[in-house]
Amino acid sequence: MNPIKQRLQNCEFLTAGWVELGNPDVAEIMVRHGWNLIVIDGEHGIGDLENWVAVARAVEAAGGEVLLRVPDGSDTTLKRVLDRGFRSLIVPMVNTPAQAKAIAGHCRYPGLGTRGYAAPIVRASAYGARPDYARDESHDELLLFVQCEHPDAITGLAEIAATPGIDGIFLGPNDLSAALGHLERMDHADTQAAIAEVEAGAKKAGTMLATVLGAGRGWADLKGLGYNLAVGVNDVSFLVQSARQAAEMRDAELKGA
Repeated sequence: MNPIKQRLQNCEFLTAGWVELGNPDVAEIMVRHGWNLIVIDGEHGIGDLENWVAVARAVEAAGGEVLLRVPDGSDTTLKRVLDRGFRSLIVPMVNTPAQAKAIAGHCRYPGLGTRGYAAPIVRASAYGARPDYARDESHDELLLFVQCEHPDAITGLAEIAATPGIDGIFLGPNDLSAALGHLERMDHADTQAAIAEVEAGAKKAGTMLATVLGAGRGWADLKGLGYNLAVGVNDVSFLVQSARQAAEMRDAELKGA
């Protein structure tokens, strides 16, 4: 079983950090210092599929687990990341039930979907060492979140959530706010109302709900609101904050010298 999926099904509230730089060493450092769940950002971060695999190997070797946010929900993208061993995915910009149905289909083998078959020779099956991978294990271990970040996705939320193969909704508050005409203003009343609508819709549908830290919500707030997964800190911010702090300390010391 996918440990992330199992923990979510056991009603744990999971917290994660982003890896944007595509660097295995940076990801390993994060795991060894308190962030054992890492989301690799394939939508906005640096790197390609093989970078993501290298990051995943480093995270797993350090005792962590990974989710991958793919850049898109195309058949080609999903087939390749699944074959390379990723089993926990976040797909961005899913605005309609038809998109959700297609994405779920791309992730599951015939009988349940349309995923292309090469099971015996791919990393996902341990290069054939898992003989039941295609028939049983691949579907059971898949964890699939689709991102709700547009008003159209809210309209179709119940149907998207009910799509076979879709495990949860990942709320993208920044893009949702922008789509509502309020770029970088997640505190706007329209955005806050839309976020509340997504939260209520997910609860009514009985589906998992995930999001990023922000929009006036911290870790404890999100847990209290019933979210299952929250992603907050990221490697770029760690580096930026540390660089700024060191520069400020340097300047203060030199000013007083």
